Amino acid sequence: MGDEVEIKAVETLAEDRYPLRRYSFSHRRRDGARQDLRREVYAIGPSVVVLPLDPRRSTVLLTRQFRLPAQVNGDEPRLIEACAGNIEQGDDPTGTARKEAEEEMGCALRELREVFALYMSPGVTAEKLHFFIAEYEPGERSGEGGGLREEGEDIEVLELPLAEAWAMVGRGGIVDAKTVLPLQHLMLVRGPGASSPPPPAQP
Repeated sequence: MGDEVEIKAVETLAEDRYPLRRYSFSHRRRDGARQDLRREVYAIGPSVVVLPLDPRRSTVLLTRQFRLPAQVNGDEPRLIEACAGNIEQGDDPTGTARKEAEEEMGCALRELREVFALYMSPGVTAEKLHFFIAEYEPGERSGEGGGLREEGEDIEVLELPLAEAWAMVGRGGIVDAKTVLPLQHLMLVRGPGASSPPPPAQP
């Protein structure tokens, strides 16, 4: 970046589950002028998202759990999502994906493959998500899943046909962005007709 951006000060506003920091900085605009700004950033580290697929039956494993922000917005608070979690210090994305699948879904993964790494909301958070597609066998489930009670998790595991999960996107039954993306990826790569867009959302 050279002299494009200069961080002048960093202030920690809150430090509970995730640190919230205010950055005072200047950056060079496209016209060459410099501008001073202040922005708040949630310092969430890298995370993983993993969508297990049974390729023989064309089913996927998803989760359903309570999300307070959806409740605050007046939406259905129990969201259907792909399994996800933060990468702890010293861990790597692949190991974290396997660990989260075991904890949340009781699922041992095989053929784990990273398909992309994306920022989901770069205007407010530093979180970068590593997206994985994995294969699973129904008979290799290691437990019920459900997440960690001590972390407040109460996760229901759902097994759905891939086509039905994608149809739920169009009906507004799945509204979580990190879940829509890997579902769309699978629809695009799994054969003729799979790239059809979801049906329009119901009014």
